Amino acid sequence: MNIGAIREEFKNRVSEQIDLEPEGEGRFSVATPFRFEDGDHFVIALKQEGDHWILTDEASTLMHLSYWMDDKVLDTGKRQELVNNSLSMFSVENREGELVIPVTEGRFGDALFNFIQALSKVSDTSFLSREVVRSTFMDDLREFLKKNVDPTRLLFDWNDADRDPKGKYIVDCRINGIKRPVFVYGLPSEEKVNVATISLLMFEKWGIPFQSLGVYEEQEEIKPKAVARFSDAVEKAFSSLEGNKERIATYLDRALTIHA
Repeated sequence: MNIGAIREEFKNRVSEQIDLEPEGEGRFSVATPFRFEDGDHFVIALKQEGDHWILTDEASTLMHLSYWMDDKVLDTGKRQELVNNSLSMFSVENREGELVIPVTEGRFGDALFNFIQALSKVSDTSFLSREVVRSTFMDDLREFLKKNVDPTRLLFDWNDADRDPKGKYIVDCRINGIKRPVFVYGLPSEEKVNVATISLLMFEKWGIPFQSLGVYEEQEEIKPKAVARFSDAVEKAFSSLEGNKERIATYLDRALTIHA
């Protein structure tokens, strides 16, 4: 193995700012100019596995993302789909959190180029467009409900077919099996908060027996007036899903027991 030749291949294929330094037997640190949004450099190592070579991030990329979001979020919903698609696109393997790409046919430069592309796309997961983030939050909430409530009791995107045949007043999730079902709303935006407020007030007007729960994506990002109006209509609200999962699960358990 000619380290000098590989270093030159890295420079020619990827960037002149690439460097390669030995760190123990069969392991080399790959220094690159590529960074996460917060300024930290990507961690990349070239390692020998048996009779072949791999590039690995040594489990640093997904760990880095977990500093900014619950690492469990990366295993579900839209973010999981985006991560998996990014890895598949560049033939990168996820070994329980360690991202790895093999060097095939001695093409070290191509392997590094593809690996950096994959790491860049994965790191972008925490900086999605607002619309995608909203859908991710709703996916996260659904997964949370499925894990904490018997799935046979959950009705997603429910509406009252008799009073509201056109579906103007949708409930994100109706939890059945009790005298007063729980109407759950995910609240990623001010618009959604306003819609949920109107819907809850309409259900009261119709005389429908129910309990209500609202879960904000980030309550502090919603205008106080909208939050105040919703607070008047809802029975219980949590300022966010992340950080409140245990409390929300406890609330649901109590609501489903007391009003059974």
